[in-house]
Amino acid sequence: MLNPAIDPSEGLIEQLDLAPLRKGPLDGLRFTVKDNIDLAGYKTSYGSPAWRDAHPAPVHNALCVDQVLAAGARCVGKVVADEFTYSLDGESFYFGTPRNAKAPDRVPGGSSSGSAASVANGLADFSLCTDSGGSIRVPASLCGLWGMRPSLHRISEAGVLPFQPSVSTVGALADRFDVLDAAMRVLLNSSVSPMPSPKRIFVLQDALEVADSAVRDKVGDALDRIAGNTGVAVEPVRFSEIVGEECELKVCNLNGLRDLQTAEFQSTVGNWIEACKPELGFTFSMAYGNVQRFDRIAALDNMARCERLFRQINAFFAPDTVVCFPTTPKIAPRKGSLNTLEAVMDFYDPTMTLTAFSGVARLPEISTPLMTVDDCPVGLSFVAGHYQDEFLLSSVREMTC
Repeated sequence: MLNPAIDPSEGLIEQLDLAPLRKGPLDGLRFTVKDNIDLAGYKTSYGSPAWRDAHPAPVHNALCVDQVLAAGARCVGKVVADEFTYSLDGESFYFGTPRNAKAPDRVPGGSSSGSAASVANGLADFSLCTDSGGSIRVPASLCGLWGMRPSLHRISEAGVLPFQPSVSTVGALADRFDVLDAAMRVLLNSSVSPMPSPKRIFVLQDALEVADSAVRDKVGDALDRIAGNTGVAVEPVRFSEIVGEECELKVCNLNGLRDLQTAEFQSTVGNWIEACKPELGFTFSMAYGNVQRFDRIAALDNMARCERLFRQINAFFAPDTVVCFPTTPKIAPRKGSLNTLEAVMDFYDPTMTLTAFSGVARLPEISTPLMTVDDCPVGLSFVAGHYQDEFLLSSVREMTC
């Protein structure tokens, strides 16, 4: 652990000073890199000392790192990731719990815990990180940051350690919207060009019903402000209306994304764990027990369901349509409170019910720091159709800034 004077985030693995490769739109901005993304000459831990020690340092940066260095940004550190990035709480058995600047007695969210902490505590302006089941969006929500998960495979994953290829994305967390917008446009290889204004803004009612009542109340207040900013009335919509059949939102997680993620984890990280038998952290060991017991053949029907949900959900999204919902259904749990199976499931099940919507549909999603409950931040998310990332960035600017 570095001296707090050097690292107020408590999430730095290595302090760095990698100069920009040339000038560009990110001039003067500092960034950190989640420790599942390669930096040339530095070992990548993937949140696991055993993985770090068993693999050589990469020769090349991940392509996304070169993109932002070549756009003028300076890399100031490599930061903590949850073990094998297989977590949403941000409490690492090996590297500790990075500091949630807005709620220091609470978890920062994971698996991009160090990324969120480095930005929220002022160490960096933005952080490169990854998301599959919510690993950008959950820390953004719990730490009061701007965070974007882009459309699946819009950004190169070359040099990002294998996890869940059908779900995982590279994205960013930032302290201001203009920083997020600039960084994401570099990563998306996108220019600023005129975009239509959102003509229809929907709020996903099923997601509100999953959320705590205090969060629901704050969503209503935020949507009133958004309607005032845009002049567009916010319309309620149910998940069954989006997919065109009687179906609950939780099917995205329980009968879809969860099985796809687990099967892919078996084939990527699981193969290495079974072969090398590394030491595993206590919390990850419990989760990995479910992976070991998982019947991938029985789950094939749910993988097919993911594809059907992708088509159904995206058929709903016209080019001028945005859907919103709370990023997480509750505020950050207190540190050390997720120490029983009941407590873990009380956090994970409702949270992944919300995060799985964009994961199944491969949608771009931006979590915005628009709400506070009991002095703790909680995000409001906006999503647009698959590959409508630039429209989503433009719409969020219009709705919230």
